Amino acid sequence: MNHSLILVPFAGMLLLTLVVHLYLFYRRITAIRHTGILPRTRADLDKLGPLAVNASNNFQNLCELPIIFYACVLVLYVTNQVDAVYLVCAFGFLIFRVIHSAIHCTYNNIMQRFSIDAIFPSWQEKRARLRHVSSPITSVTIGVPS
Repeated sequence: MNHSLILVPFAGMLLLTLVVHLYLFYRRITAIRHTGILPRTRADLDKLGPLAVNASNNFQNLCELPIIFYACVLVLYVTNQVDAVYLVCAFGFLIFRVIHSAIHCTYNNIMQRFSIDAIFPSWQEKRARLRHVSSPITSVTIGVPS
């Protein structure tokens, strides 16, 4: 198996972050033009409307949680421990983050976002238990006790 495939979802997360950042920029500029508000403080940005605020919150979220994902992917890659389960989990993480971002940046249904966040970790845990994996990396990546 080509262990560099794990870098595809890594790059996908970077691309998602870039797309959300550009969307945030577009939403803020549009809101500034429509409202006439010239933001001078962080509090002013919250007055720009829900689409701009949701995009901002999602971008902030993409700069927090995925840091752990990036670290785990790099550890797997450097230590040459990439296997099919890790690949499926990494691509799954990317897919669920894309869905989460799409919901967050548009109509922002919190229960749907929560469902996406709740489904993925339980799915990863079941995959790991099927493999009976108990490495330290697995414990960090998917929360399975070692």
